[in-house]
Amino acid sequence: MNASADPIKRVSVLSTGSVAIRPEHVGPTWKNLYVWLFTSTRWTAPRPINVYVIEHRDGVVLFDTGQDRASVTDPNYFPGGFSGLIYSRLAKFAIEPDETLTAGLFRLGYAVGDVDTAVISHLHQDHIGGLPLLGHADIVVDHREWESLHKPLPEARGLMSSHIDLPGLNWRRITPEPLADPAVAPFDTGHDLFGDGSILLLPTPGHTPGSLSMLIRRPDHAPLILVGDLTYDAGLLAAGALPGIGDKKQMRDAVSKVNALRATMPDLEVLAAHDPGAADRLAGALAPVRSA
Repeated sequence: MNASADPIKRVSVLSTGSVAIRPEHVGPTWKNLYVWLFTSTRWTAPRPINVYVIEHRDGVVLFDTGQDRASVTDPNYFPGGFSGLIYSRLAKFAIEPDETLTAGLFRLGYAVGDVDTAVISHLHQDHIGGLPLLGHADIVVDHREWESLHKPLPEARGLMSSHIDLPGLNWRRITPEPLADPAVAPFDTGHDLFGDGSILLLPTPGHTPGSLSMLIRRPDHAPLILVGDLTYDAGLLAAGALPGIGDKKQMRDAVSKVNALRATMPDLEVLAAHDPGAADRLAGALAPVRSA
């Protein structure tokens, strides 16, 4: 496959504001979630809320949709009571008027209406903020993630149904199927978004039950894997260190698989949703590379 056969024209990133979280959230930590959540007195420096934009010959794809600016302007955006307290302890957001999904796409040369597909890594609020704008697009989510939305007490698990299950959205709930592609081992299931191998959705549960990552492969370019919140720092993931929130066993397995994939794809770039270095690493990875 040569460069002229590349089905992907462009990969970009934008950020819908910034978020500060607890250092224990980034991890690693030995503390129980609720221990650090209610005892931590520190916040990280502001971290990006990344949305990745992939221009494929069959349509413009978003990986996640960022944080809704209404979350910092509408006092009723978050739940009240104990759930509201948890949200306030977990994260502090800052989103300026020019940091919306619409504004970020415009700076990249796109309109919201150009988006054909939005792949949601998971259904936490800082990944679904653009859903109200995407009634015209296909919204792709893992079926296990969708099912978790309809289990008891979703708000206590970080899922705000009133901002997710909106009327008029075209949800496409996928079930990872067997992959006959030894190049992506140890991943043996996934979903080929366009059927050409260029964009594979890979199951990486742990942060949430149905978390997805996106592997992007292009001829003469370094491969990219967008991992959502599987990590908050690519260096920590490479070291096998886990964040402070999620199912540790599942996250350990997913991290191990991503690191095994890195062993078979030495130039693989790992790009997370809130890694401050992700945008610079993406820029560095976009230069064409040619094998000898």
